[in-house]
Amino acid sequence: MGLKNNDNNKKSNIAFIIGVAIIIGLALAGILFFMNYNKKNDNKDFSYTELLTSINEGTIEKIEMTEGSNTAKVKLVNEDKEKNVLIPSVDSFIELVQNKSENGTQINLIQKERNVFITILRTLISFLPTIILVVLVLMVFKMQGLGEKGKVYDSETQKTKIKFDDVAGLDEEKQEMIEIVDFLKHPKKFTEMGAKVPRGVLLCGNPGTGKTLIAKAIAGEANVPFISMSGSEFIEMFAGLGASRVRKLFEKARKVAPCIVFIDEIDAIGSRRTSSSGAETENNQTLNQLLVEMDGFDTEESIIVLAATNRPEMLDKALLRPGRFDRQITVGLPDLNGREAILNIHAKGKKFAGDVNLRSIAEDTAGFTGAELANILNEAAIIATIRERESITNKDIEDALKKITVGLEKHNRVISEKDKKRTAVHEAGHAIVSHFLETQKDIKEISIIPRGMAGGYTMYKSNEDKAYISKTEMEEKLIALMGGRAAEKLALEDISTGASNDLEVANEIAKNMVTVYGMSDIVGPIHINLEKDPYQLELLGDKYTDLIGKEIKALVDDAYLKAQTILANHMDALEVVSNELLEREVLSAERFEELMANM
Repeated sequence: MGLKNNDNNKKSNIAFIIGVAIIIGLALAGILFFMNYNKKNDNKDFSYTELLTSINEGTIEKIEMTEGSNTAKVKLVNEDKEKNVLIPSVDSFIELVQNKSENGTQINLIQKERNVFITILRTLISFLPTIILVVLVLMVFKMQGLGEKGKVYDSETQKTKIKFDDVAGLDEEKQEMIEIVDFLKHPKKFTEMGAKVPRGVLLCGNPGTGKTLIAKAIAGEANVPFISMSGSEFIEMFAGLGASRVRKLFEKARKVAPCIVFIDEIDAIGSRRTSSSGAETENNQTLNQLLVEMDGFDTEESIIVLAATNRPEMLDKALLRPGRFDRQITVGLPDLNGREAILNIHAKGKKFAGDVNLRSIAEDTAGFTGAELANILNEAAIIATIRERESITNKDIEDALKKITVGLEKHNRVISEKDKKRTAVHEAGHAIVSHFLETQKDIKEISIIPRGMAGGYTMYKSNEDKAYISKTEMEEKLIALMGGRAAEKLALEDISTGASNDLEVANEIAKNMVTVYGMSDIVGPIHINLEKDPYQLELLGDKYTDLIGKEIKALVDDAYLKAQTILANHMDALEVVSNELLEREVLSAERFEELMANM
């Protein structure tokens, strides 16, 4: 049903566009015809004054006029061509000719009836700019979608019927949603108990965590129509269109109830209302209409609104109150078991070598979303195909992981020996400093082969799921980040632009330590969220702002000094590791640990 409606809408839009094109084409053809018609008689080399002189001299053979026109065709004696003359006042001219005739002057005046077709064409052409403007406005409104939007999937038309079995790594979230499914399947047992219909469920979480997937799975489990629409589809250039789309969306939902309405990226229309004008006013109207529609459900209507966002702090408070979005569910990053389950789902249909262990991949991908895990296996399959393998190997998966996290390997980039030496020193600095820091992750691989925008990289093992990060760990992360710059300064007695990304990350961590996590003893336990409240920092005053800036700088400076201290005490290790990198280009974790053990 849903796909047929979409096809009919597309055909209707195409027919409308073709009709508009035909109308504009006919209008242009009429203009060209009229221009050509006028051009044939365009001999306006005879003035009204010359006409009066010719009448007085008796050299006029014939004057031909059309009713309602102020142009006359004049045929002079002994001349073959007719000449067009513009008559300033037709009534006065006819009276003049009649007077001349009564006084004996022979003037052959022919008055023709007007050509109805030409008259109509003249009228249409005079209104043509207005007609074209109206047609274009209607066309834009049609294209902008005053017609229905939102894809409808139901049990008959949905090509891939998603169920909870297709969703992995979200066990707690799925359990929460079972109640929703049960209500959609058996609404009477809830209403008989006096339970109210849950109006809406807000799914919050980082991009790629599976918010849209779990929403489709709910519709699949409940076997009800699923109406999907993105928040950006409500935003239009014409005032009122967004609100109109909201009304039409819920009209459609009422027709197919019980159903699920899913609004992805709801922060596009659900952000806090303001008193601004222009686009903000349109956004306010759209949000107001959404609030009205969610309040307008009857108790018998089994319509549940699911919405997804990765910015819940941006949403208007009126949207989040009970009775609208009754429940807020955070869809988090999958843990170790969740990642393994996700990999098992996306491994279906792929050929893997016998030694590939998905559990091992899950252990190395802490912090990855479900979408990222799916992408790793897909890239590995592509790499294995290009390499003409019979199955996907561990090497293919490792290369896919590096490609996604670091960038594409660039063996053909021409690099001078001087730059290779600097890169080797820089990456060796990161690895050695990290080696002597208690909280830092173990080294997985060091490389001076360029990938993406990086000249080299130091990859760490990410085999631990963490709910919290301590202050000590963040401080030591800063020290590890500054290890590359410190190594360049000590070993090469110069610094380069190679540490720009390290500095960017380090400053962001330091800023969060001071302003978000309250880890500065001098600034104190404060929390500043400029995205939620842009004026929060201004309220603290310039003195506080300067203090925050000084604390951020102090954290980074201290990390830089500590990195230099570590390397100054292990310059022999820095030389050995950097030389080994120049020789091999890539160092494994085992080789790096072997070198450090011999120091």
